[in-house]
Amino acid sequence: MGRGKIEIKRIENSTNRQVTYSKRRNGILKKAREIHILCGAEIALVIFSSTGKMSEYISPPGPTTLIKILDKYQKTSGKKLWDAKHEYLSSELDRIKKENDNMQIELRHLKGEDINSLNAKELIPIEEALQNGLSKVRDKKSDIWRMMRKNVS
Repeated sequence: MGRGKIEIKRIENSTNRQVTYSKRRNGILKKAREIHILCGAEIALVIFSSTGKMSEYISPPGPTTLIKILDKYQKTSGKKLWDAKHEYLSSELDRIKKENDNMQIELRHLKGEDINSLNAKELIPIEEALQNGLSKVRDKKSDIWRMMRKNVS
């Protein structure tokens, strides 16, 4: 015997509404996974509950991101999803990430890590920076020793 048809309208009872939301959300996420596995489709599914909680499914997991799928959607549909401000912020974020990566590499070099691949020209500024830093540390140490001797006397 089959199920009876239900009228599609807002469920007034909040407990029943939450249970229905949870079951249907799980069902649609399951269907999204199945269509990805069976058909190889790229899927981005984002669901916001009435309380604002987000659920998402992005396939295939790994190199594909929501941004990549949305960019593909934007190119295919011709609908503009990002305005110039968002494009600028995205490029600025990429620039800052790149700058951060370069600073991390420079910091490793200053610590003496990953220097085997560097040539003599690249090692000279690192050596100068280290000597400069060493002399400042020695000067500061001397100042502290002098202050301590004054306080003892």
